[in-house]
Parts: sequence; structure tokens; C-alpha cells
Amino acid sequence: MNRSNYFDYIEEKLSTLVTRIDVRGKLNILDLHLHSENFYQDFFNRLFDWQLRNLNAVKQNAEGIDLIDNTNKIVIQVSATATKDKVESSLTKDLSAYVGFNFKFISISKDAKHLRSIKFKNPHNLKFSPQHDIFDIQSILNKVRGLSIAEQRCIYEFIKAELGTEIEPQKIETNLATIINILARGDFNQDISDFQVNPFEVERKIEYNVLIAAKILVDDYKIHHSQVDNIYAEFDKSGANKSKSVLDSIRRFYSLHRSELSADDLFFKVFENVVERIQNSANYERIPYDELELCVNILMVDAFIRCKIFENPNGYNHVAS
Repeated sequence: MNRSNYFDYIEEKLSTLVTRIDVRGKLNILDLHLHSENFYQDFFNRLFDWQLRNLNAVKQNAEGIDLIDNTNKIVIQVSATATKDKVESSLTKDLSAYVGFNFKFISISKDAKHLRSIKFKNPHNLKFSPQHDIFDIQSILNKVRGLSIAEQRCIYEFIKAELGTEIEPQKIETNLATIINILARGDFNQDISDFQVNPFEVERKIEYNVLIAAKILVDDYKIHHSQVDNIYAEFDKSGANKSKSVLDSIRRFYSLHRSELSADDLFFKVFENVVERIQNSANYERIPYDELELCVNILMVDAFIRCKIFENPNGYNHVAS
């Protein structure tokens, strides 16, 4: 995973945190606030190497501040509101016990850029620079963006554990999935006697490659070769290399594993790769797995007959005479 992947995930999850909705369809400020206190305590400790702890765990409903780092002398207010009144309300609480501490304000749901140019009442003379001590999601992300990939990974691992799952891999469209979508709409129940291949040649290739378990599939699905041929012919009307790209995709999987596997193991490994590629395609129209299995078996056997996968015996010619 690269720097961009880590940052994209962190950005998405921080944005999700501030838009959590309660059962009434409204932002549940109380639940969000309480969760965010604990989240930002651990998050900022990792981001800035601080030693914050939740003051409410020590002093219930502490006024003006939520998080405290006694070692680095930092106090933090976490808020779902980003107004001058909110900042000053925190600063003007009885914070006399924290003289000499650095006050910081975190807006968890609103942009706080406008607050950084304002002068605030600070009756206890806490160290406070609005330009540097007021945070919002964007300023936090700017900080994250400047981290090394190792530091971003640390933040990513924490957020993944706290807020959600792995990054979804980006899906792309494939011609392989398009063919499966077409095959899934076909009727393969008919017993087709004229399937336009030489069964003796196909049998020779099966024996030559020592296929045993896969032989059953080849025997079952070789009768659909002509149907697949017709589908490829229609598919190629929308682009010169459409069917070739599908067959080459299957062949690439075969080439990838042929040095380490052989016979049935190689056949079923290619099958697994083809299924995975289809399921990860953006244009795949999801169908029950057994139907997907049927369609992929038909494609695999067709590719076997067409000489795209597995070795051909001398003089092999699958075309019916």
C-alpha cells in the first residue's frame, strides 16, 4: 500500500466521523462529542507525540477543556461547534489551575478557518495562538499529508482499528466481466449435438496434459463452444480486440502459474483467478456463485479447446472436419 492509499483512507474515515447520524436522522451531538474526545485523544497522541488523556475520566464534566497532557502542558477543547463564542466560552471558564498550559481547540464537524484570524478573550493568559492552535478536519489532514509513509501507516492502523475496515480496492471494468454478464443471460440447458469441434482431438489434448478432474468439465462443457464462438463474434462488433482481450486474460493467468503447477491443479488455479478478476470488476452484474461457476467453466473449456491454455499435442486441430 502506498502513501496515497493511506491518506485517502484517513481522509474518508475522518469525514465519516463527523457525519454520524442518529435514528431520528439528526446529528447526535452528545454521542459524537463523547466518542470524539476519546478518539482525538489517541489520534493526536499519535499525530503529535503527545500524552493526552480524557479529563472527564478524572474530573466528570470538567469545564472548558476535555483533554489534558500534563507532561507537555496542553489542554484541549473538543467541540462540534466552531464559533468565536464557543472558543471564548472555553477560555473564560475557571482555568486558573492551568496557567502556563497551551490551549488548543478542535472543531470536529465544522470548518474553523475563519476563527484563526480572530482575537479572543483569554483571561487566564493561557498560551494560545489561533493560527496554530485551532484545528479542524482540513488542518488535521494537511498535517497527515506531510507525514512519512511509515507515520501515515501508523495513523492508518489506528483509524482502521477504531473506525472501520480496510480500504476497498478500486474496481475497474473488464471485458471478462462483460462476457460473463452476456453468458449469464444465455440458455445452456439444451443438448447441442453439433458443437463444431473434433471430439477426438479434444480428448487427445486432455490426455496429453494429464487432466483427470478437469476432464469431466471439458467433456461437460465442450458442447457450448459454438455458442461461445457466436457470442465472441457479436462482442467483436463493438471493438476489434474484445474477444482477444478476454482470451488473453485467461491465458495470462495460465502463464503465471504454469511453471509451478500442472494438470488439474493448474486448471483450477486459473479458474480461481478468473473468478476473482470477474468479482472485482466494476461492471460485473452479480449473480449466484453457482451460475458464475457455470459461466466461467464454459469460458475455461472454450479457451482450452482454442489452444489458449494448456499444451497442444503434435498436429492438434480442434476444428471439426
